[in-house]
Amino acid sequence: MVPEIDQQRFAEAHAAGALVVDVRNGVEYRAGHVPGARSAPLPNLPLKLAELPKDQPVHVICQSGGRSAQAASLLRDLGYDAHSVSGGTAAWIEAGRPAATGDEPGTPTAPEEMR
Repeated sequence: MVPEIDQQRFAEAHAAGALVVDVRNGVEYRAGHVPGARSAPLPNLPLKLAELPKDQPVHVICQSGGRSAQAASLLRDLGYDAHSVSGGTAAWIEAGRPAATGDEPGTPTAPEEMR
């Protein structure tokens, strides 16, 4: 069973500087992601492992929770303290939280601009 973190607890962790890894594909990531989230599409995740610290929690997010659960399971098997974000980026944006666009982790865009 992969540990999940709900949106409220994730928002609190994010505000405190949590490490966020977005495992959606590049098109999805560029369209809108949690500010500061690192892009690591699920098929490429093994190539990004060296960039992820094992000494802090890794919050894994996708669009709605399926791919992030898969990725978090893989990371946990490899010794990471990984948690899947329930509801994913869709729930983050639906809650009116800020999102960033483009290829970089970026800065927030107003949620209404994402719709």
